[in-house]
Amino acid sequence: QVQLVESGGGLVQAGDSLRLSCAASGFTFSSYAMGWFRQAPGKEREFVAAISRSGANTYYSDSVKGRFTISRDSGKSTAYLQMDSLKPEDTAVYYCASGKIYFSSSYYSARSYDYWGQGTQVTVSS
Repeated sequence: QVQLVESGGGLVQAGDSLRLSCAASGFTFSSYAMGWFRQAPGKEREFVAAISRSGANTYYSDSVKGRFTISRDSGKSTAYLQMDSLKPEDTAVYYCASGKIYFSSSYYSARSYDYWGQGTQVTVSS
């Protein structure tokens, strides 16, 4: 059974840092790209960051580039999202996802991902 379990969310102040984790099971982790998306109240789910199967390539939305870092540990079947210099507009539920992605442009689309976690809440106060 495929499972993606996010953890690490919470309530922080603007400028603080958080590290989200996504523990994967039930599939061959090294065969799947991993991505992070987020959804704020009343807004559509949006792409945040993604990493290729090997970890050699990473992708970020313009809104988080330079502040967030995605990584993966195949030995632990876990993906991470290090979030620094957090802003109130980063407040959202963060979801991790996995998919077999072969084209760079596909990393940004939620439709490219097969499996999703339940999400973890991140709240940034001003």
